[in-house]
Amino acid sequence: MSNIYFITGIGTGIGKTVVSAIITEKLQADYWKPIQSGDLDISDSLFIKNLISNKKSIIRPEKYRLSRPLSPHLSARLDGIEIDLSSIVLPKANGDLVIEGAGGLMVPLNNKELILDLIKRLNPKVIVVSQNYLGSINHTLLTLETLKAHQIKVAGLIFNGTANAESENYIESYTGVKIIGRVPSMNVIDKETVRKAGQYISL
Repeated sequence: MSNIYFITGIGTGIGKTVVSAIITEKLQADYWKPIQSGDLDISDSLFIKNLISNKKSIIRPEKYRLSRPLSPHLSARLDGIEIDLSSIVLPKANGDLVIEGAGGLMVPLNNKELILDLIKRLNPKVIVVSQNYLGSINHTLLTLETLKAHQIKVAGLIFNGTANAESENYIESYTGVKIIGRVPSMNVIDKETVRKAGQYISL
């Protein structure tokens, strides 16, 4: 049975795209970023395409390609459009599907809806990417609590970067959410390191 995983994070810039690449390669899954905001010439979809080695994964086209590196709701407004969640339909994947969000759960997509609402619509299993820094326990607990409050399935938690056993163990103990991966800092991110990093994730 195929799985649908939605990769979200506790904030922006904590490694969702690298983790998405690792999972896509590990599972030989299809990859889909429904909403790309900014950097269209070096989009996350292109980044993923350049990091996977297998011949099975398909990079599915974005539904919205927004030209400004801003919150999607604002980038869309400046582009003269409005993001309509009803228009975002799951692509038919060959096997597993990895969906990458934009920022964290509470990132606005329009005046009324958030990334959280997109997750509810697509009904995937959510993988939360965290990173250890001062304040990250709070950000991680808030993210996991929000998912729980909205009865969204959580496949697990992945820590990206420098390890902190104290913080990680506390979060796992407090929330009951299983840590399914610890991806160490990588000085070089390329096809080989992404392929090898699959060993750090249990799915």
